[in-house]
Amino acid sequence: MTIFKTLPTTVMGASLLALAACSLAACSSGTQTDVKPEAPKAETMQAPATLADVIAHPRRAENTSRDQFRNPKETLEFFGIAPGQKVGEVWPGWYTPIIAPYLAENDGTYVAILRQGDEERTLKRNAAFTDKYVGAEGFGTIEIGKFGNEDVPILETGDLDILLTFRNVHSWMRGGFGDKAFADFYAALKPGGTLGIVQHRLPESATQDPDGGTGYVQESYIKDMAKRAGFEFVASSEVNANPRDTADHPFGVWTLPPASYVPKDAKEIPADFDAELFKNIGESDRATLKFRKPL
Repeated sequence: MTIFKTLPTTVMGASLLALAACSLAACSSGTQTDVKPEAPKAETMQAPATLADVIAHPRRAENTSRDQFRNPKETLEFFGIAPGQKVGEVWPGWYTPIIAPYLAENDGTYVAILRQGDEERTLKRNAAFTDKYVGAEGFGTIEIGKFGNEDVPILETGDLDILLTFRNVHSWMRGGFGDKAFADFYAALKPGGTLGIVQHRLPESATQDPDGGTGYVQESYIKDMAKRAGFEFVASSEVNANPRDTADHPFGVWTLPPASYVPKDAKEIPADFDAELFKNIGESDRATLKFRKPL
């Protein structure tokens, strides 16, 4: 029994001596046997673009002068634009270089809802839009819808999270399809979806032209059209307000920038007309309204 107790002890001693000798040899040769290999570095992931990022992008250089009047970041945040949404814009253009790249960077879908019709002007406008934006780098896949006075749905599927339109309500009124427009928008949105409208604002104390001839529309008039279509009013914002705009100009809203319209026929210009005074007003006072399609 003593032999079996002594033998393991002897073997363990020899083993420890051997390990110590190996360790000393490794140290003397400069080899580190106790250093673990480095873990592979994780790939650097680029954060999705924010609204501020896309608004500041150089591709918008030609549009930035109007940011002070159109307030794109605050406006889109008010309407609730967010990653992963499907967002439609009616008769798009100025906002396209913001909304489309933002959604492309954030797993969303941008739907450009172009004008219906086969008039030469309409065809040229639509072609100019698609040539400029469809397939452009950074804009993602742009889906196309159509809207106008024809009895055709904007989209075959009513699955938009948000539908936006900027300074267009008077055009539908002039065309005689204001109520139809809101009904079409209602059908294009999913239940719970948002309709966002920015429109040149006529004071409630003024008389509303049902044809929208001056380009200005009262908030109450817009709300009534939306209500008739089934929308619920959610909120309004003063982000696009301009208290200097009295909305009673000689040539309607087009008297103001960016149009700054002056007739070619001098006989049509009032004697006291001063184009510079209207330029100093800036762009129009605008209502910014948010509606909801009930669940």
